[in-house]
Formats: sequence, structure tokens, C-alpha cells
Amino acid sequence: MAVEQTFVIIKPEAVERKLIGEILGRFERKGLEVKRLAVTEIQKETAEEHYAHHQDKSFFPQLIEAITSGPVVLVVLEGDNAIEQVRTLIGATDPAAAAPGTIRGDLAIRLPYNMVHAADSPAAAEAEIKRFFGD
Repeated sequence: MAVEQTFVIIKPEAVERKLIGEILGRFERKGLEVKRLAVTEIQKETAEEHYAHHQDKSFFPQLIEAITSGPVVLVVLEGDNAIEQVRTLIGATDPAAAAPGTIRGDLAIRLPYNMVHAADSPAAAEAEIKRFFGD
């Protein structure tokens, strides 16, 4: 197994509902190590850059509004096959389709409020870590 890093955003709705510890705990119990952590607010320009691949979709404005609506927790996780492990733990994008036992399946209510964002590839993880942590 390859040790790799991945990037996660715990979104404003999860912060507001006081689910930071629950979400981080799921990653840690799976054996992933928190390497970096920051609490911040994402500015509209950064959100638009981050979600640029969705800019032509009808849900883009709601996505930007949701991610900029309050504080977020930025997390770099490391471990064996971290990207795949995190994607499995978070579940399907749509909470209605996410399996029970996943973060979205257990905690999220509806789109675009699906609790977390996670990088979907090594290239995305690298770019997102650089975007949000600057290195």
C-alpha cells in the first residue's frame, strides 16, 4: 500500500452542527493521521477557483454559497491509500444515495450540504493542499 496525503474540507454545515470531532474521529479510527489542520473561512474567489470544474453546472451558485457560508476546517490526512480510504469513508456525493455508515450517509441531509469535500485523485490532493495551505 502506498502512503499518500489527501485533502479534506469539513464544510460549514458540519462545523455549525458541531460534528468536527465526529468526522475527524472517523478518519483517525481508520488509521489516517492528521498532518495539518486549520479553521478558516473560504473567500468567494477561492471557492470559485476550487470548484471551477463545476462552473457550467446549474448548482454552481449554491455550491459556492454553501462553502462560503461560515467557518470550515481544512485537513491534510496521511496514510495508506489515503485518497481511496477517505472517499470510501465519506460516501456518495448525494446524501440520499450515500450508504449508511459513511459520513454523508449518517450525517448529511441534502445537497449541497454534504458535510465534507475530499480530493478525488493525487493530482487534486496536491493542488488543493497548495491552494489552501500555500505549499
